[in-house]
Amino acid sequence: MDATHQVVVIGGGFGGFNVVHRLRKAPVQITLIDRRNFHLFQPLLYQVATGGLSPANIAAPLRDLFRKQVNAEVLLGEVVEIDAAAKKIILRDGALPYDTLVVATGVSHQYFGHDNWEPFAPGLKTIEDATAIRRRVLTAFEEAERETDPARVRAWLTFVIVGGGATGVELAGTLRELACETLRGNFRRINPADAEVILVEATDRVLPTFAPQLSTKALASLEKLGAIVKLNHRVTHVQADGVTVESGSANAVQTEHIATRTVLWAAGVQASPLGKAVAKATGAPLDRAGRVIVQPDCTVPGHPEIFVIGDLANFTGADGKPLPGVAQTAIQQGRYVAKLIRARLRGKCTPPFVYHDRGSLATIGRHAAVADLGWCKLSGWLAWWIWLVIHLMNIVQHQSRILVLIQWGWTYFTRNRAARLITGGDKGADDRQSKQG
Repeated sequence: MDATHQVVVIGGGFGGFNVVHRLRKAPVQITLIDRRNFHLFQPLLYQVATGGLSPANIAAPLRDLFRKQVNAEVLLGEVVEIDAAAKKIILRDGALPYDTLVVATGVSHQYFGHDNWEPFAPGLKTIEDATAIRRRVLTAFEEAERETDPARVRAWLTFVIVGGGATGVELAGTLRELACETLRGNFRRINPADAEVILVEATDRVLPTFAPQLSTKALASLEKLGAIVKLNHRVTHVQADGVTVESGSANAVQTEHIATRTVLWAAGVQASPLGKAVAKATGAPLDRAGRVIVQPDCTVPGHPEIFVIGDLANFTGADGKPLPGVAQTAIQQGRYVAKLIRARLRGKCTPPFVYHDRGSLATIGRHAAVADLGWCKLSGWLAWWIWLVIHLMNIVQHQSRILVLIQWGWTYFTRNRAARLITGGDKGADDRQSKQG
């Protein structure tokens, strides 16, 4: 291989960013393609959704990130097809050849066959999702302030979060803090602290991927904040005026309707459409979520020049289970693929990818977090500080780290969330949508 070797990377998230960054000194020409012009730090999206951070705090322009990397260029575009035989990708407005292709486009939320729920229960995967949720949450308090019917006030002040994983738990805790602390004294007719935050989880514990004792700690922290947690409850219907949930066994099913105007979805993911494009082009197998089942070196079977990494990849770990769809997986796979590409350029081999589990973290509220580091399990103040430090370290742009640190400091000492702006979209359209029967 010579210096004209073309590496095309689709997706500027954690995986794609690390591939490009780690190839900065390699004799290759890199083209990074993304539908968005920025790298997004997804783990902090929930803070944008609850007014703690602004979108610019957790997003960095890709062109700025790679402005000094002479062997990399950034293109704004959407890939619609892959021609594996001709070794090129098809964009909506053209085509681009490659010698090595890295697909790192991630996942979106899924509704398990109920896509009609999406207008009433938005997920949290993009900046647009976060600002839309922020608009819905803050608008709910505004509508409750103007409402005269007590039942309607209660519905506006009831927030249902579906899914008890890290995103759901973090949303639930932060919403309670928003209602009880940040919005205190902001309204004349309602008390924001009266808001009910209900977390619905289908399994028998929150944070089911964490150690059981940490799930118990997280549950206790949520309940201390005043959140209502419904374990072993399944959502069966979502509509404009509420959510229907079921609990119990098949022989003794109990049904409950929760009147609410705000439902937030944190219950599942599905692969981006490019997973199907890869399968169509290469014959690669997909799992039930549409993720590409990859080889031990993150390549597609029969196509060593095509890599799939991050959330879009189904990679079997040492325990025989797929690796978790978290930032660390994408980061480690991105770095591994860059190392493998460099080794191939030198005619050398690289051993299969090995995932190093550096632990899982989730924050529930002020001074409340859980940390499963493998060798130790922590909760409370120390876990909260570890969560802060690790998240700051993983933000790719130094400027963003400083801005986030300043904003966190302001929020900590004042308990005020400065980014509580109802912006974007058509508020009237949102209200009409919420009031549809």
